[in-house]
Amino acid sequence: MENAQNILNDPFKNKGTAFTEEERDRYGLIGTLPPRVQTLEEQEKQAYNQFKSKDSALEQRLFLMNIFNTNRTLFYSLMGQHITEFMPVVYDPTIADSIEQYGQLFVDPQYAAFLSIDDPDHIKDALANAAGDRDIRLIVVTDSQGILGIGDWGVNGVDIAVGKLMVYTAAAGVDPSQVLPVVLDVGTDNQQLLDDPEYLGNRHGRVQGKNYLDFVDKFVAASTKFFPKALLHFEDFGRANASVILNKYQDKILTFNDDIQGTGIISLAGVLGALNISGEKITDQKFLTFGAGTAGIGIASMLYDELVRAGLSPKEAKKHFYLVDKQGLLFDDSPDLTDGQKKFTRSRDEFENPDLLNDLYSIVKAVHPTVMIGTSTQPGTFNKQVVKEMAAHTKRPIIFPLSNPTKLAEAKASDLIDWTDGRALVATGIPAGCVEHNGVNYEIGQANNALVYPGVGFGAIAVGAKIINEKMLAKASHALGGIVDTTQPGAAVLPPVSKLEEFSTTVAEVVAQSAIDQGLAKDGVTDAKKAVHDAKWTPKY
Repeated sequence: MENAQNILNDPFKNKGTAFTEEERDRYGLIGTLPPRVQTLEEQEKQAYNQFKSKDSALEQRLFLMNIFNTNRTLFYSLMGQHITEFMPVVYDPTIADSIEQYGQLFVDPQYAAFLSIDDPDHIKDALANAAGDRDIRLIVVTDSQGILGIGDWGVNGVDIAVGKLMVYTAAAGVDPSQVLPVVLDVGTDNQQLLDDPEYLGNRHGRVQGKNYLDFVDKFVAASTKFFPKALLHFEDFGRANASVILNKYQDKILTFNDDIQGTGIISLAGVLGALNISGEKITDQKFLTFGAGTAGIGIASMLYDELVRAGLSPKEAKKHFYLVDKQGLLFDDSPDLTDGQKKFTRSRDEFENPDLLNDLYSIVKAVHPTVMIGTSTQPGTFNKQVVKEMAAHTKRPIIFPLSNPTKLAEAKASDLIDWTDGRALVATGIPAGCVEHNGVNYEIGQANNALVYPGVGFGAIAVGAKIINEKMLAKASHALGGIVDTTQPGAAVLPPVSKLEEFSTTVAEVVAQSAIDQGLAKDGVTDAKKAVHDAKWTPKY
């Protein structure tokens, strides 16, 4: 018989006060719990009342994490009942606060694997110890260099891996006992952390170059050996490494980079939804991406692929893109270009005064974009002057200020609606309330990767896909972009987070079907809907 305390301290087995009298007798739990037996529904009501009593989003998150740490079933059942309310608390934007204060708030490692570049010989031991005897099917790994919009947070970034996995389960139904958060602690260049006596990670600068890539290779080799059925999800790696790692492994193993691919999918879905409303063609659009890092390049790449699928040649498709970064508009001869940026640069001879194209207003005035997407983490840069200039040259400007958390957003949705007199088709990176303008209620779509990555990953896992490729990602974008009520004035360009579970199932099914159609699913799997249904975990005792 298992020890009573082992059961009560195991979040995958613990039911707390919901253990029946028969179970209490069978597992040696008599006397270890208050005598009253509660139902899951009663526990939910009790927990939700406590949640509502907390004074801040961070306090609410800490309370929910306490439930998560002790009873996964109760946590996910509760989150499923309050998904819209809980998402910004357990994930973005509140998770940024918990990451910045990770050392001060630390109480539980949350079954994560902490891999240190100072101890590469123990990668296998760390993974095995963290997984225990669990059948791991999904790993979210981060090196924390590019956390959300807040940058390098060292070992604290493990919270982002835990948070992503929460969304995978809440949205798509991934079994929480089959997931593993991993942080690659390669040091940090965040001096605030290095000077913090409560920082829990390696106290040295980031290791880069060959030593860093060798460490990543060792991790990939060990994880694919130990967990051959697992999807490896890379999260919040820096712009210099993210695409290098993805390009190295995406055709070899089942892997996904949310910052490159997930952001690209949701942005394309938002554009497709906006075009469904405006009635325009994607091949008639001019795309300006403000912020040409990992996310910006991922967005441009996904939109570019869609233009090619729509019939444009690669050369023609490239002409539709204008990338803006810290140097201004990116040209062929701009200094310090990344490999991803080089695919979308412009020629100086296209413009009369190319040397003046180093601020957003000048660039918008010269280019006249119809779609403007922000991943810059530069707050307020989509200002009234810029937006009005853009709106003067296109009937329904598509404007997505995607940077997060809230303090880093390029614009507020309410301002964008106001400055364009309701013509703008808007999606934001953080939750935004409905905007009333001239008697019309404008629903603001949230271009939240959570709408897409859980379904993509779960669909691939459900059918045992060998890889995730561009065709699967395109199917996911079209599935989301097609769910727009074009008859409703002020309709959102993306479906609401309140229907996250429903849309995640839709995405999972189209991704699974794409894998089957391409011959990339495991042998014997022919029914995508059945595979997704059978693999789905539900939070019930």
